[in-house]
Amino acid sequence: MKSQQLKRIVLLCFTSAFTLLCSAQVSKNYNIKDFGATGDGKTLDTDPINKAILAAAASGGGTVYFPAGTYASHSIHLKSHISLYIDQGATILAADYIAGGKNYDEAEPNELAEKFKYQDFGHSHFHNSLIWGENLEDISIMGPGTIYGKGLTRNTPRRVGEGNKAIALKLCRNVILKDFTILYGGHFGMLLTGIDNMTIENIKEDTNRDGMDIDCCRNVRVANCSVNSPWDDGICLKSSYALGYLRATENVTITNCQVSGFDRGTFINGTYLRNEYKMVPDRQGPTGRIKFGTEGNGGFKNVTISNCLFQFCRGLALETVDGGALEDVTISNITMRDIVNSPLFLRLGARLRGPAGTPNGYLRRVMISNINVYNADSHFASMILGIPGHPVEDVKLNNIRIYYRQIDSPLVKIQKNVAEYVRDYPEPQRFGVMPCYGFFIRHAQNIELNNVEISFLGQETRPAVILEDVKQIGFNNFKAQAATNAPIIIQRGVEGLSIIPKTSVPKNKIQKEVVPATIPDPPAFKWQN
Repeated sequence: MKSQQLKRIVLLCFTSAFTLLCSAQVSKNYNIKDFGATGDGKTLDTDPINKAILAAAASGGGTVYFPAGTYASHSIHLKSHISLYIDQGATILAADYIAGGKNYDEAEPNELAEKFKYQDFGHSHFHNSLIWGENLEDISIMGPGTIYGKGLTRNTPRRVGEGNKAIALKLCRNVILKDFTILYGGHFGMLLTGIDNMTIENIKEDTNRDGMDIDCCRNVRVANCSVNSPWDDGICLKSSYALGYLRATENVTITNCQVSGFDRGTFINGTYLRNEYKMVPDRQGPTGRIKFGTEGNGGFKNVTISNCLFQFCRGLALETVDGGALEDVTISNITMRDIVNSPLFLRLGARLRGPAGTPNGYLRRVMISNINVYNADSHFASMILGIPGHPVEDVKLNNIRIYYRQIDSPLVKIQKNVAEYVRDYPEPQRFGVMPCYGFFIRHAQNIELNNVEISFLGQETRPAVILEDVKQIGFNNFKAQAATNAPIIIQRGVEGLSIIPKTSVPKNKIQKEVVPATIPDPPAFKWQN
């Protein structure tokens, strides 16, 4: 009998404790409608939203809850230990600019950025955003609802009170961004700078400039995201000078993601249109890719990208042109279709937009494996490009199959020699139509192409591969479709060329030439990204 009574007492205590815990958890939810939000899509709900956040912060933290409805707002101020939960049917609407009224927070001063302009205005300011936070910890934005940046500009704001970012976070740690959709995120759907320990999962973006910029961040996990960004980059790693000091982007995983360049809004509505590609700001076709750079002052290291899909966009770009080291990168299991420029673009340059005396950077120890590309633009081939005296080093390309489509006009001028563009903005189209269709490799050493196969869809007159100033390069089980009356490989200033088996590229299909004379670079291409 006593045993039964004891069990009842223990069960009662457990039940009471569980009830109290649940009550405590319920009390930590802050419904913005309880603070006066209307959710009618017309009335500004900025103040009620921020009041709910302040109330949650004052009690030590909690969840600020957005039930179904449309909540027009200007700047929302995140606080530490706060979660924004956007429920199904709920939309946070970036309100339009109101002449003479209260608007988005003014862009905060950034003396270094404004004096030296080491990066664009958008990278240097965070407060002029729909949702922003600085120097915070333990924060999250979650839920299956939508952030609609209707009132955000996709350019640098021209008036005080304009907003140009959906989400901007600076110097925060322990961040979760999960499950929501961003439609038209402005200049940046998410600008994430100086963040430690961040998870980005199951985000859908259909936006009008950059999707997500991960800048000077450490210990980042990006998974199961879809980013459609025809007018700028999709998932973009950077390491700018926005913090006023060098900080690498490092220890990053990107997996199970999709990037594309369909017309704005047509990814979310399921129509996947392809009519706006001529309207892209640089007039070079839809962007929408995974990219390292251009801002790369602090460098990139320990990055892995796997199981991702590119469709109707530019190819994979690894760029370091501002002095940082891009190193220790592994990329695998990538499928690309309808690619509008180089499927693979590895560029070490010397734009050196940073303090005087900034040295040249490094691009080294990169492994790219299991890549399948269909219908890629052959105007630009795939490129691995260093600069004189500073080669790209230790790159392995494994198990890669690329089908290039033919040049679309017989009037296109194919270059014989390619300018260096040492200090230019790095973009494949800048180099013009390549004199080869498959791989153009220049200023590089210790390069391997293992089980790589390239071919063309239609007609082709150019060689498959051109090598210039390359030391120690191996082609192992390499296959390339040969154009009529053209060699497979042209080598200029190459040392240590190895082909295994030797019969895979017949000797009469390898042409040796002298290194061409240096071509003066045309005026620098100015593209603000």
